[in-house]
Formats: sequence, structure tokens, C-alpha cells
Amino acid sequence: MTRTRRGLPLIHDDDIRRAAGRLRPDADTEEVTARVAWSVLIEPGDAVAGALIRACGATDALRIAFGQTGLLSSALVPPRALHEALARWLPRAQPRAVLDALISAQEVGARVLLPTDDLWPRGLDDLEAHAPVLLWSRGDPTVLGALTAAAIVGARAATSYGEAVAGEIAGDLAARGTLVVSGGAYGIDGAAHRAALGSGGATAAFLAGGVDRSYPIGHQQLFERIRQAGVVLSEVPCGSAPTKWRFLARNRMIAAASLATVVVEAGWRSGTLNTAGHASALGRPLGAVPGPVTSAASAGCHRLLREYDAICVTDARQVRELWGEDDESEQQPHPAIDHDRTRLLDALSIRSPREPIDLARRSGLSVDRVRALLGVLDLEGEVQQRAAGWVRSP
Repeated sequence: MTRTRRGLPLIHDDDIRRAAGRLRPDADTEEVTARVAWSVLIEPGDAVAGALIRACGATDALRIAFGQTGLLSSALVPPRALHEALARWLPRAQPRAVLDALISAQEVGARVLLPTDDLWPRGLDDLEAHAPVLLWSRGDPTVLGALTAAAIVGARAATSYGEAVAGEIAGDLAARGTLVVSGGAYGIDGAAHRAALGSGGATAAFLAGGVDRSYPIGHQQLFERIRQAGVVLSEVPCGSAPTKWRFLARNRMIAAASLATVVVEAGWRSGTLNTAGHASALGRPLGAVPGPVTSAASAGCHRLLREYDAICVTDARQVRELWGEDDESEQQPHPAIDHDRTRLLDALSIRSPREPIDLARRSGLSVDRVRALLGVLDLEGEVQQRAAGWVRSP
């Protein structure tokens, strides 16, 4: 079978075109079809495909790659690079795979976002040839229209301190209209998403697998909450499994889609530093939350402060300063926060340690809010954590 006959059915197959039209009836069917085909063909960040698409458009790039390579300028993509790329793409050049991607998306209520859409995160364009060809989304993509977005990322094996600080920062940012962006993982990511939702704000989770998969499985309920009040995004089709490479590639989108990236906790060799590296390469401001010098969970943050010119941040106001927002009124205590602190302090005992769920019942606050405030009060010396729970400092 020739390349032409193998490649062109990816966009000319009638079933595929009808499925694409049903998924995005408001968009050009051929453009949707071509970009869905590319998302099936390539792994995230494929620079050869990205260069072709940027120069020729998704549809013509597909024709050139599979049928009319003679029209391709060697200055755009060297013949050897294209030959090697075709060797990667051809095993996936199956019309059935493209049709399955479209049908699977429709079955779970997923949507396709194109780079020409108003809701497309414009920061992704800074990735140039490594930009995603499209985004699969579930939830409410209108949250992507927020004027400001901040990435809150960190270790999966986070400490209670890290989760509390991440929750406090993310909750404050989201409550004031900033979109909180993260990766949906355990630890800091999950704390950031939950706090954003708990504050009534919006959050976006970039996944390494398909948007139909809840990974990690323990965050299935969290992803459902995100879909209700935010959006779940991925550049790989439904059914795609998260792999180590896709996790690393996913990180570039988290950094690019945000005005600034904040690392709350990270080990010395944490994968979170990969996200920080993308932020620095893109010229995005990079913040790091300091931790105890004896804590291995904060060693990566201290490394960012020492070696990567990260800015020390400790609260949401300082995060907003990373992109130039400087509201003097933000320095005044917020009445709602002071009120919550008073209720929590009243619920604490100097002698009897109490767990967060017990404190939540006594104070009338949510468990997430209690944990977030405990982290702040611990930093200020107002409370102490013991084996059996929390006590108020004498």
C-alpha cells in the first residue's frame, strides 16, 4: 500500500468526517479531522509534525507527509528527519484508530479544542513546534478564558505542611479569579485542585493520558469535581495510557498555559523540576515555596531558589506579584480568613490533640479549610502538631 493511499483516508474517510462533524459542528470538519488524525499519529511534542503543521496547516501537512513529500522544502524539515518521523507515524496511520478516537470522545462527552478557538490557552503557542496539535477536554472549557492562570505543582509524596501551603495559595488565587493549573496527581497537585474548588474558583488539570481515564485512580472523585467546576485536558486521545514520556511532555503544557509556575514541595530529583525547567525555558516567572532545611521534600525547592533563580513565595499575594499584579489592598487581612482562623483557634485545645475532622465538626469549617489553616497557623507558631493531632500553642 502506498503512503498516499494509507495516509489520506485519515481525513477523507466518510465515517471519520461525519464523526468529526458531530463532535465539533461549529468548526471546519476537515481541520478537526486532520488535527484528530495528528493526535493519533504522534507522541506529544513531536517537533517534526509541529514544524509541518505550523508551516502548512494540519490538513496540508498530513497530505505532504504521507503523499506529496516532493513538495516539502528540505529547509523546513530535512528529508532524513521526515523519513524517521514517517517510520514512527506509519504504524498508527489507521483510519479505524482515528474513528475510535472521535467516537470515544463523543461517548464520554469530551470536546476538541483547536488552536484557532477563542478558549485555546494562548500561552501554548509559545511552545512553537512542540505545541499540542489540539486539546481534548472534559468539563467546562470556558474557565480557560480567565485573565490570569497560575500553575501550582509539587511532589506526589507531599507533607502535611506542603499540602496546607499549596491549599492556602491555590484557594486564595482561585477565590480572586485566577485559574489554578496543575496535573491532577497525588500530593501538591491534588491539594491545589481541591482548594481551588473549595474556594468556589476554577481549576484545570492537564493529564498524561486520555481524558476518559482517571489517573491516578484514587482521584476519580476529584476529577469528577473538576469536570463539574473546571476542565480536564489532554493532548492524547481517549483511551491513551499515561506513560513516563507523556507525563514529562504534559509538564510543558502546565508551564506554558500559566503566567507563572509555583513549586510548593519537590525532592532533589523530583519530576516537578521538569515543569520548572519548562517555565524557565519559556521565560515564565518561577516561584518556589521554602521549607525546613532538614526536609528532603523541600530540597528541590531550595535547589530552584539557589540554582534556577526562582523567586521565594509564601502566599498568594507574592504569587500574583510574579506576573506584575501588585494590589496594596491585598496586604490587608481578609475578613473571611480572619473569621475562619478565629473559629479554628476556638476549636483547638492547649492540652488535648484533635484531628482535622474533629476540628471541622467543632468549628463548622470544611476539613480542607481546616487543613489549610493549620498549615498557616503552624508557620506562625499558633499551633503544634502532635502524634494524636493538633493543639493550640500555649
